[in-house]
Amino acid sequence: MARQDAQLARNVVLALVVHTPRHGWAIHEELSPTGDIGHAWTLSRQLVYRAIDTLVEDGLVKRATPKDGGGADKVIISPTSAGKRAALQWLDSPVTHLRDVRTELVLKVMLRDRMNLPLDPFLVLQHQVFDPLIASINKDQSDSPVNLWRRESANAVKRYLSRLERNAN
Repeated sequence: MARQDAQLARNVVLALVVHTPRHGWAIHEELSPTGDIGHAWTLSRQLVYRAIDTLVEDGLVKRATPKDGGGADKVIISPTSAGKRAALQWLDSPVTHLRDVRTELVLKVMLRDRMNLPLDPFLVLQHQVFDPLIASINKDQSDSPVNLWRRESANAVKRYLSRLERNAN
């Protein structure tokens, strides 16, 4: 898994734990293809547990003491204060690349909704990042396949953000 994907996995797992402390297996179920978040982005069981291990090492989550001799999948994972701060900081940070809209931006919107975090302030920040980029892409009117794709993709993102704003109000 590439470093960026590993970081996204950590952030998503952390946000889910901040929302509701739970077993690693429950996090995996949430990120499976049939899970609520898994409909947008999936993560294998192995990568969920790898993300949990890294979050524990970094002091962002902690494992409860297992009861009844339960295995690793029976241990409740809960956030530390630093973990809560890190999750909220990530959720409040706009996405910086248009290519990450399909994954990171969609996940942030879904997680913000789940955690009852207001969407409007986040969308204002997102516009500050994307509006100049989209305007620059639209200035190039050549019809090469690459430029045509970039314009269509950029304008789709613009429409998506506008729709999110309308739905939030």
